[in-house]
Amino acid sequence: MNVTLLTVGKTDVPWVSEGMEVYISRLKHYVPFAVKELPHLKGVSALTPAEVKSREGEMILKSLKPSDQVILLDEKGRSFRSVEFASFIEGKMARSSGALVFVVGGAYGFSDEVRSRADGMISLSPMTFSHQMVRVIFLEQIYRAFTILNGHPYHNE
Repeated sequence: MNVTLLTVGKTDVPWVSEGMEVYISRLKHYVPFAVKELPHLKGVSALTPAEVKSREGEMILKSLKPSDQVILLDEKGRSFRSVEFASFIEGKMARSSGALVFVVGGAYGFSDEVRSRADGMISLSPMTFSHQMVRVIFLEQIYRAFTILNGHPYHNE
């Protein structure tokens, strides 16, 4: 099974890109992994937040295949400890033949259409992080999950 991190907007912060590359290279030892960055919308200052969410939602939905398992990274999602998150990923991978796609939305969150398409939502924290930082934090957590699943020692258990 392939795992993808789908994001709205490209990374333009050098240290974020460097951090992402570290975890992407580590993850590739465990699973086919990719990051897909959708372009930023142009002219958003003339749009309402609802219009921005709708347009971003259209881009997200066009990027998904019907067989994809779609998990939104959302503050309203389920929180996990690292071992629980590893089990969550293991379960999703065992029950699906499509890709496992984790989605980071834009600044205003997800449209109702994207929420309807999702197979689940997870929260990285009750705190708010920038959309740039979420990428590195999530990649570290998914890397940690795969090390747990592959029997590497986990010092917190």
